[in-house]
Amino acid sequence: MAGLAGCTSLADSLPGGDSGLTGDPTGVTPRAPPSGPPDKTFELAAAPGTDTVGVSPSTWLYDDAFSGPEIRVSEGEVVGVSLTNELPDETSIHWHGLPVANAMDGVPNLTQAPVEPGDSFDYRFRADPPGTYFYHSHAGLQLDRGLAGPLIVAEDEPHVDYDDEFVIVLDDYLSSEPRPSANEAEAGSGPGGRGRGGGPRGGMRGGMMNDYRPSYAGMVMNGRGSGDPPVFEVSEGERIRLRFVNASSATTFRVSSGGHAFEISHADGRPVEPVSADSFTFGPGERYDAIVTANNPGTWAIDATPVRGSEPSARGVLRYAGESDDRTPTAPGTGSRTLQYDDLRAVESINGIDGSPDRTFDLALSQGSDGYSWAIDGQVFPDADPLDIREGEHVRIRMRNHSPVPHPMHLHGHFFRVGDAVKDTVVVPGRMGEETIDFKADNPGNWFFHCHNLYHLEAGMARVIRYV
Repeated sequence: MAGLAGCTSLADSLPGGDSGLTGDPTGVTPRAPPSGPPDKTFELAAAPGTDTVGVSPSTWLYDDAFSGPEIRVSEGEVVGVSLTNELPDETSIHWHGLPVANAMDGVPNLTQAPVEPGDSFDYRFRADPPGTYFYHSHAGLQLDRGLAGPLIVAEDEPHVDYDDEFVIVLDDYLSSEPRPSANEAEAGSGPGGRGRGGGPRGGMRGGMMNDYRPSYAGMVMNGRGSGDPPVFEVSEGERIRLRFVNASSATTFRVSSGGHAFEISHADGRPVEPVSADSFTFGPGERYDAIVTANNPGTWAIDATPVRGSEPSARGVLRYAGESDDRTPTAPGTGSRTLQYDDLRAVESINGIDGSPDRTFDLALSQGSDGYSWAIDGQVFPDADPLDIREGEHVRIRMRNHSPVPHPMHLHGHFFRVGDAVKDTVVVPGRMGEETIDFKADNPGNWFFHCHNLYHLEAGMARVIRYV
């Protein structure tokens, strides 16, 4: 395994003084990655984009593709991915949503040393459980440069019937290098945050509670703007599975389709009892799978509209076989059924979290006292205490949002129960909104827990959940 030299220098960057790479002072041994030869191997090169893919020179890509190439594997397979860093800065890959072994989680300075320019790192993990995931850089602001791609783990026995499927990756596109505003706190070097080129931590300016959001060049679907939308061709009578991934850095989307309702079948990769909805809203890091029954021939728009921001919607085209290529897609109507978390019922719950929790954390999400940072319980990462847990515990985290803006909170290495759903990312609404998550402490190690709005993360809205 490449890339672990010099790990002792990382220890001081972590709360509690241990990087998870340099020893075992907590007496906890993380689960080992799978051994033996992988069933499937992939090679990814992270490098600046070229003009041939029609993106800005400031865009950084995996294999010169926007979005990154789809990694598709079968349930239970051992997967090997070799990352080569051709960027001018250090990088990593996080396998978002998949509960991999701690050493493979891809958070620089926490679970691995950053991959330096010119170096490589070999990731290995078991593709389980099946579902819709994605992979992305976890170094600084690199996600907002374009370093993300879909990861699909195909199940052996789907709980819903369908004839064909499409993966739909939504993103917000910057045409220049991502930069927080100049009036910011000095950068830190904690896990998952700024590397040498990652950009400073902070960056809150203007707007409500100084909540900074870049001015994006546009919203994209599968790397394409609304003027050149991707086309998903279907045949009448088919049931089509649409795997939606919100790979954006700071955009919540409202998604709807002209002429068709969604039958939501999965939330964050985990199966739910199918529920009908005209639209759904999801934040950065969330995923929904939806079945569309092709019973309304024509050419229809699939729109993903930013909930906040003035950019045009991302758009795709659902086109029936035989329809003219130049027909204008019909936009979605104003359906009344918008998916809510309370509508979701997991097909399989999480073992070991019935009854009262063994450990509870009550956390406040808020702006930091300096006016530019973002805090969890008043502490701004990396100057924040770890949340200590023990293997086997039923852990509950109750969150209250003291700011007017939502926070999509993501837990690495675990699924959690929220209401009757099983997810790994949950949006805590603004203006004293609350969400409670429960999970089983069944994957030892030091894990990141943070807001998946990239600029809130860089401004300190993160903690380490540490097994002791």
